[in-house]
Amino acid sequence: MKGLVYGGPGVRSWTEIPDPIIQDPRDAIIRVDAVTICGTDLHILGGDVPEVEPGRVLGHEAVGTVVEIGDGVSGLAVGDSVLASCISACGICSYCRQGAYGQCRNGGGWILGHLVDGVQSELARIPFADLSTYKLPEQVTNEAAVLLADILPTSYEVGVLNGGVRPGDTVVIVGAGPIGLAAVITARLFSPAHIVVIDKAQSRLQAAKMFGADITVLAGSQDPLETVRAMTGGLGADVVMEAVGTPSTFELCTTLVRPGGRVANIGVHGKPATLHLEDLWIRNVTITTGLVDTYSTPRLLDMVAAGQLDLGHMITHHFGFGEFMDAYDVFADPIHSGALKVMVSG
Repeated sequence: MKGLVYGGPGVRSWTEIPDPIIQDPRDAIIRVDAVTICGTDLHILGGDVPEVEPGRVLGHEAVGTVVEIGDGVSGLAVGDSVLASCISACGICSYCRQGAYGQCRNGGGWILGHLVDGVQSELARIPFADLSTYKLPEQVTNEAAVLLADILPTSYEVGVLNGGVRPGDTVVIVGAGPIGLAAVITARLFSPAHIVVIDKAQSRLQAAKMFGADITVLAGSQDPLETVRAMTGGLGADVVMEAVGTPSTFELCTTLVRPGGRVANIGVHGKPATLHLEDLWIRNVTITTGLVDTYSTPRLLDMVAAGQLDLGHMITHHFGFGEFMDAYDVFADPIHSGALKVMVSG
């Protein structure tokens, strides 16, 4: 079979690799029907995640069909259509017992495309398959389902819930990539007074408007701090979410938050960011970080199935497996391509 293999910083290839095999009784093998590319994959290629070793198959967001199960798998059968979560969960360690699956201490957490081979391939091994997959209702399309593998639960849990979004809040989201747009969608569930989105790509700001942002700021042409203070009587935002993963965007977030407000960092950071405690120590600001746990995935899946979350415009480009390299090029250049999320199908 073929897979998308990381060859070191800046190096990737769609190449022949061995078929996956059952390595543990709790494993399942899926035929990958649809898969997408994450901003985290770009961070890996940029050298920001040094734990990923050359030779690793990338990817942690897929929909597939079960083709083989281990003896310890009881909730799946060959032929089942499943969502493969970005987080694997053993289910028995102390963190998993609290629902903090991202911090699994027994070989789970974020491992796909990170510490073990991922799902950007024709076949993929899914560890802890009973707890790390979700059977898909017939009314949920592959396009919608693949967005539930990572970006929807990540934005909802690490951004909206960690940030404590409440009715009437002014919410600022820095970064209008897929994670930022998913934060717009899920923040709206809590009826904030305003959702402000900041980005340097006009096409992504237009998408933010489509998904529910009422104010957009074009970075480099408009002053985000001036905009936010003008609309909040000089106070700043109740909640600011960082959805890029650079020092400058994190530091911007800490200037936009009001006294007593919350900064929720969602972005993947590969470089140190300065924490200006000389300004923040007196302002009662809460800063949260986090890796998604995916405890919200079943609820989000139910909401999509019920038509309560409209994800129809998030996938902007479609590719076949033989076009995987092109898919990466398009996704990595959103200013010129207009890409939000790309889907690669078998």
